[in-house]
Amino acid sequence: MKIPKYQQIKNDLLNKIKSGEFEHGDRFYSENELIKLYNASSITVIRAIQELASEGYLVRYQGKGTYVSRSRKRKLVEFTDIEIFAGKTETVEVISIVEESDPRIVKELNLQPDQTYRKITRIRKVDAIAFILHFTFMPNQFINHDVTELSYYDSIYERFKTEFGIHMYDEHATETNEILFPTPKKVAKLLSSTESEPVVFQMKKTTLQDGTVAEYVESYKKWDYYKIEFSTYKM
Repeated sequence: MKIPKYQQIKNDLLNKIKSGEFEHGDRFYSENELIKLYNASSITVIRAIQELASEGYLVRYQGKGTYVSRSRKRKLVEFTDIEIFAGKTETVEVISIVEESDPRIVKELNLQPDQTYRKITRIRKVDAIAFILHFTFMPNQFINHDVTELSYYDSIYERFKTEFGIHMYDEHATETNEILFPTPKKVAKLLSSTESEPVVFQMKKTTLQDGTVAEYVESYKKWDYYKIEFSTYKM
């Protein structure tokens, strides 16, 4: 089967980008240059460029031209929360488990408006010093109502694994991090810090393969315990 002309052009241009002939951020061929280079129509070269742009290889600026993308979509980005207190003793204290129905959280969990959920408040400590506060919101279907001991939820992911056969680290998750200043009063009190210090606010949602939201977590981490590393890989 004959490959369409635009696809041939697209493939050739992609090879030029991947081979390093063009560096990220370099100005790319103009439409007129491509028309002459490939002896093709304007419609054909425009389609090739548009597809490369939609796939993240090129960026087009009105009145400026086309450039090789500095950040390709088809690149794997690995996010690592670096352990900065290796060798020290880490513990978890479950403060409370309560039933709630805050509309904002109900929406995050994709529940019906009349449904409730459980809010689990936990504090992580290293050498007895609190450094992160977790508010974990979970649909009632993942709560064992026969267990009343708070410590049962020291490790929520262990509960998912043991009771439901769900390995949470293997499920799809999205996480957002931002710096808050000042630290909310309630958070500062639970972390034994002060409102005059910044705090890292983390929002994480884990979704199972069937689309069920298993957890939504809002965490507050002391700024001096926060360190991350980003790595990128070609796909």
